Amino acid sequence: MEIGVNVPNFGPGTNPARLRDWARVVEGLGYDLLMVSDHVVITPDVAEQYPAPFYEPFTTLSWLAGITERVRLGTTVLIAPYRHPLLVARMAANLDALSGGRLVLGVGVGWARQEFEALGAEHADRGRRTDEVLAELRRAWTDTADYGAGAIPIWVGGSSTAAFRRTVRYGDAWHPLRQTIEQLRTGLDRLRTAAAAQDRPVPGFAPRILLRLTDKPLRDDDRVAGEGSIEQVLRDLAVLRELGAQSVVLDPFVGDPTETERPEAAWQALATIATQRSGLETT
Repeated sequence: MEIGVNVPNFGPGTNPARLRDWARVVEGLGYDLLMVSDHVVITPDVAEQYPAPFYEPFTTLSWLAGITERVRLGTTVLIAPYRHPLLVARMAANLDALSGGRLVLGVGVGWARQEFEALGAEHADRGRRTDEVLAELRRAWTDTADYGAGAIPIWVGGSSTAAFRRTVRYGDAWHPLRQTIEQLRTGLDRLRTAAAAQDRPVPGFAPRILLRLTDKPLRDDDRVAGEGSIEQVLRDLAVLRELGAQSVVLDPFVGDPTETERPEAAWQALATIATQRSGLETT
């Protein structure tokens, strides 16, 4: 099971030097995957959670590809309805080629209504539009030789009935964000049901979980996966491996944008997990 990190590419403490430091920490600690988020217009609804500056994911990952060597690079998640599918196909294919085949494309439908309006996109139509984008990506990469995409993995986010259908039809893995272990178990059951209904293989499992280490254990009823004492978080990772996760992305951003000004706490948490990883893999 590979383990990755969701790096904050937004917020008051984020700048090129800080992003470079994040990349060095993630790769230096031996993590397998570095992922960033996506917003295009920082409207008030976006800024409340993810304030400017917000570094665009394809641009950011292209730059980080040049200063890393091993770690895979990805989006968690690219908001599919915001861009023309052929533009996404071209940018993703180019990034994958420039990085030596290291790209993972995580996609989702998006949520910020004001941002949709600013981009002239229909918020109510985002699900159908996401399906169209994913279908066009597959066609472009398969049928058009000049894209040169190879086999870029597509991870599909969301936990609605439509999201599970979408994952089965277009995705290489289901990519849920910040859920409890029980929600993930239930989601996997729904994913298998959706696959059976379409007579298709069950996609892989690549959750993104919170990383918040606490001095004392938290009540299991009150926490999401990845939150709690080091023992609880390691147990969560072991359970996710047992559930078939091929990849798990740790998200050390708890929710306060000022965290981006002092990343040392997140780096220490990642170092703590990294030092325990060999034991996790042998249990």
